[in-house]
Order: sequence, then structure tokens, then C-alpha cells
Amino acid sequence: MTAENAVNFSELVNKNKKTLARLKESPRLLLHRRDGEDLVLTTAARAEQDQTVVSAATRMLAAMARRERGSTELLLDILPDAFPWVRFLPEPDVHAFAVELVDTMRAADSIGNSASVAQLLIAWQHTAEIHSDPELLDALSRDHDADYGPVPDPRGVA
Repeated sequence: MTAENAVNFSELVNKNKKTLARLKESPRLLLHRRDGEDLVLTTAARAEQDQTVVSAATRMLAAMARRERGSTELLLDILPDAFPWVRFLPEPDVHAFAVELVDTMRAADSIGNSASVAQLLIAWQHTAEIHSDPELLDALSRDHDADYGPVPDPRGVA
């Protein structure tokens, strides 16, 4: 979002009518917060429109991937345009990524929550980063012949 579409959260609290009027000029307003994650403010109608567009694109992609002969090859051909980092993945992983992406998008659309899609994209991008660095790939794929013991719970739960 551009700077003109951003305000401090306190501006919304102190000058709410003036701040909310800015939504007529822009579909979204970025609210900077001092003590937390920034927020995005939009109208319910705009959020519903955005969800409708994402849902339609997801359904079209999933239907194409399931029904059209050669669609998997087409999807594999266009993935490097959409996600240039897939060039670092081994061929079987590119195919696995394509299938998992379509399936996860369909599932996420069915519940109206795209967090799992974002997580999937980040995970596969990190996998590509590992494959792009021969030293890192070697270090992570080498058999270390050692048991380093139990792994502590990352949440700090004993």
C-alpha cells in the first residue's frame, strides 16, 4: 500500500469520520499500530468482492487442473512465470508443488481462509532456496549418523 493509504491507528480513533472518509478514495487503508501488527481497513463490500475474485480464480484453476487434458503440463509450464523460484526445485517436486497448491487452494477456499495457502507457498519457496544452494542442500541432506536426542517443544511446553 502506498503512503497516502496509510495512517496511524490513533488517527482513526481521534478523527474517525475524516479517516473513514479516505476509504472513498482508496479500497483499503493501512493502520499503523505502535503496540501491535498493522491492520488493513476496508469495507465489507470490498472484502467480499476480493474474496469472490479469489474464490472464482481458485475454482477455475482447480477445474482446469482436473478436467482438461494437458492442463497439468500447462500448469507446470506457467508455474515458473508465477513463482520463479520453482526453477530450483527438482522436477518431481515441481509436480508435487503444483498438485498440492491446487488442492490446498480448493480446501482453503471452501473454508474462506487462505492462511494455509500462504503457508504452503512459503514452505515450498524455502525448499527451493535450499535446492538453490549446493552447500546448504548437502548439509541438510547428509546422513549425520547421530541421534541428537529429543526435540524440545517450540512452544516451550514440557
